[in-house]
Amino acid sequence: MLPYLSIPEAELSLGRNLTFAETLWFKYSATKSDYFLYCHNTIFLLIFYTLVPLPWVFMELKRSKKIDQYKIQPKYKNSLSDMFDCYKKVMMIFLVAVVPLQLLSFPVIKWIGIRTSLPLPSLWEMISQILVYILIEDYANYWLHRMLHNKWGYEKIHKVHHEYTAPIGFAAPYAHWAEIIILGQASFLGPLIVPGHMFTFWIWFIIRQIEAIETHSGYEFPWSPSKFIPFYGGAVYHDYHHFVGGKSQSNFASVFTYCDYIYGTDKGYRYNKEVFLKAREQSRIENEAEDESRKGLKSE
Repeated sequence: MLPYLSIPEAELSLGRNLTFAETLWFKYSATKSDYFLYCHNTIFLLIFYTLVPLPWVFMELKRSKKIDQYKIQPKYKNSLSDMFDCYKKVMMIFLVAVVPLQLLSFPVIKWIGIRTSLPLPSLWEMISQILVYILIEDYANYWLHRMLHNKWGYEKIHKVHHEYTAPIGFAAPYAHWAEIIILGQASFLGPLIVPGHMFTFWIWFIIRQIEAIETHSGYEFPWSPSKFIPFYGGAVYHDYHHFVGGKSQSNFASVFTYCDYIYGTDKGYRYNKEVFLKAREQSRIENEAEDESRKGLKSE
C-alpha cells in the first residue's frame, strides 16, 4: 500500500509531478495491499496461459496447406477435445502447485525488497533487469531441466511433460506438480538476486509465460523470434527435445542455446537436425497427399 493519501502528497514527497504511468499506478494501487498486488501474478498466469495459446489452437483445428508448412511435426494432429483436456489438466496443476506456491512465497518477496512504491522504474531499468532475469533463469533452468533427465528424475517427475511428443501451446506448463515447483525456482532466482519494482516483476513473468507458450507452440513462422534474436532456441529447438523424448540428452535450455553449446548438449541436435527437418518435410508431403485423396473421394 502506498504511503500517500493523495497525488499532491505523492508529488510533494517525490519533489516533482507524477508521470502519466505513475498517476495510473497511484490510482490503482494506493489503497491496495502489497500482498494483493503480488497475487496479481497468479491471475496473470491463469489469463495468459488461457488466452495466448488460442491462435495456435485455431491453426491446429484449421490445418490447411498454408498452415501446415509452418507446423514443425505435421504428422501429429490434435483435436479440440485433446487440447481442451490438456488445458483442464494444466488448470488443475495450477490449483495444486502454482497457486499455493505464489501465495506462500509473499514473505520472500517482501524480504528481498520487491517494492510497490513510487517512483516507477524507468524503461531502461525495467529492460536491463528483465534481461538479467532472462539470463539467470535460462542458466538455472538448464541445469534443473538437465537434472530432471536423469533416470530417477525422468521416470518419477519429468516424463509427464514429455507425454507430448509434439508440443502444443497449452502444454507449456503441463508437467508434474513437483516439476512446476522445481523449475519455478529458476524464474524467481533473477528477482531474488536483482530485486526491482512489482510492475517489473509482473512484466517479467508475463514475458516468460509468452515465451514458454511460443516455444511449445509446435509452429515456426517467418516472424518467429528465433529468426531475429541471436542464440534464441525457439519452437524447432525445443520440439526436437520433445521429439526425442526420454532418451534426449540435448536441448535442455529454456530460452537461449548458449548453455547447450558450451556444455556440449546440443551435439545430438546438430547431428540429427537435418534428419529431423527431412522427417518434417516428409510428413507435410504425406499430409498433403492424404488431404488430396480425401478431396478426390468426396468429389466422387
